[in-house]
Amino acid sequence: MLKRLAKCIREYKLPSFLSALFVSLEVVMEVLIPFEMADMLDHGINAGDMDFVIQSGIRLVIFASLVILFGNLAGRAASTAACGFGKNLRHDMYYNIQNFSFSNIDKFSTSSLITRMTTDVQNVQQAYLMLVRTAFRSPIMMVFSTVFAFRIYPKLAIVFVACLPILMGGLYFIMTKTHPIFKRVFKTYDRLNRTVQENLRGIRVVKSFIREDHESEKFDETSESIRRDFTRAEQNIAWNAPLMQSCSYACMLLVSWLGAKAIIASGNNPDLGLTTGMLMSLITYSMQILMSVMMISVIFVMITISRESAERICEVLNEESNLKNNEHPVFEIPDGSVKFEHVTFRYSEKADKNVLNDICLEIKSGETVGILGGTGSSKSTLVQMIPRLYDATEGSVLVGGKDVREYDLEALRDSVAMVLQKNVLFSGTVRENLLWGNEHATQEEIEHACELAQAAPFINEMPEKYETYIEQGGANVSGGQKQRLCIARALLKKPKILILDDSTSAVDTKTDALIRKAFAEEIPDTTKIIIAQRVASVMDSDKIIILDAGKIVAMGTHEELMETSEIYRETYESQMKGGLSDE
Repeated sequence: MLKRLAKCIREYKLPSFLSALFVSLEVVMEVLIPFEMADMLDHGINAGDMDFVIQSGIRLVIFASLVILFGNLAGRAASTAACGFGKNLRHDMYYNIQNFSFSNIDKFSTSSLITRMTTDVQNVQQAYLMLVRTAFRSPIMMVFSTVFAFRIYPKLAIVFVACLPILMGGLYFIMTKTHPIFKRVFKTYDRLNRTVQENLRGIRVVKSFIREDHESEKFDETSESIRRDFTRAEQNIAWNAPLMQSCSYACMLLVSWLGAKAIIASGNNPDLGLTTGMLMSLITYSMQILMSVMMISVIFVMITISRESAERICEVLNEESNLKNNEHPVFEIPDGSVKFEHVTFRYSEKADKNVLNDICLEIKSGETVGILGGTGSSKSTLVQMIPRLYDATEGSVLVGGKDVREYDLEALRDSVAMVLQKNVLFSGTVRENLLWGNEHATQEEIEHACELAQAAPFINEMPEKYETYIEQGGANVSGGQKQRLCIARALLKKPKILILDDSTSAVDTKTDALIRKAFAEEIPDTTKIIIAQRVASVMDSDKIIILDAGKIVAMGTHEELMETSEIYRETYESQMKGGLSDE
């Protein structure tokens, strides 16, 4: 885990190193101050030597100034390193997610990925800030202070060493009790984010069904769970402060008591034992040592919190897409022909049943194929295998006569345009949304694609036409307008295969017919696969496929299916009776 996270430091290794260097220099200067003060007190003030006092005072001012300078430089370098490390973590996670296949994405919920890229990264960033500054400073301070304390008076310095096992044992106990709680908390955070996300996405449904109270209860329940776990964790961590303070005060009392006895016994003579200046330095060093131990305890607490975050981040960073390019991929797709050879598919190896079963299907380049089937019949899954959003569990999918696994992924997906069932528009102008299909498209090409998709009429009625701003998710356009814009966007790719996954469900039958007519006349060489709920949308297709429970139960033209397929005939008659024909 640490090795994987370390790769994200990259260009911020120098600030990390400089932070450690400046911290070391800061500690050295800080440790020299008590030593210099003891000399000034014993050999200057007590001896009445003002020249020595002045010289010591000048050295103390220099040491203090250097402490401030090195501390400031260390803080700036540590902040730069930690913020840069957090930036790289988010960058690497985001770009790795972009390479995920649908199967990889299915392993992580959207809410979980959001938590990992925000809360978890923030925790790890804070932990790294403490590591490159405080975690480096505290052990050095403890070691240097202990060395100087032993140099001044070894008998009293043993007191500090005796306290360390007690402190370390307490810290270990707190960490082992607290880590499992934080592990549970971050999973609850995922659930909280999911609750908020679902509520905001479905806010219209929530309000129309008057379910605000129910949603509030869900949020309160999850929020209360987080509060309860955090309270329990903080109660465990709260033992840290009294443990540290008890040891600190015990050390202070022992040093003061034993030191006073030693001074009295030696008559404040440095040659015979301990002096007032030496005792003052020992007390200062004891504070530095114990403060270092306290800071180490805080670091351990932060590491306890961030450890689970780091593991969750590494899960995303280490996740590899199960859809990879062939070692020698093919970049040229010859035509839009599609063939399914005994294709079986299930979403995971642990799945109980297949989603698709022994699919055998051949589509010639330029054909128009309609796919009908009930909800859950795996229509969308079938077409998602063509651009290799999923790989077949068994069998193979061929495009242009070659297995899709032989093609370069980018080249394959560039030749296939999909208008998904859930249409997505991004915040930006109409033009910016359309250019997703082809960023180099000319205005003429944009307008032509919109005419084919029957989007031009309503775009031209907009106040700023193609420069009209589209709100996030296409909130300021209707469902039918959104679908037509998505179709136009797909057409700008000039694909060899065009897949419409129930993407005309929100448009009226007349517009639907005009779109299909435009396709037949303007892009005859493009293979068109149309998934629909309306028979009218596919009845003119060269081939119609009926899916049921992941199997092809009927295939043929409209006339053939009317004679051979009871399912198709019943669907056609019920829809035509309902007035869903093109007329």
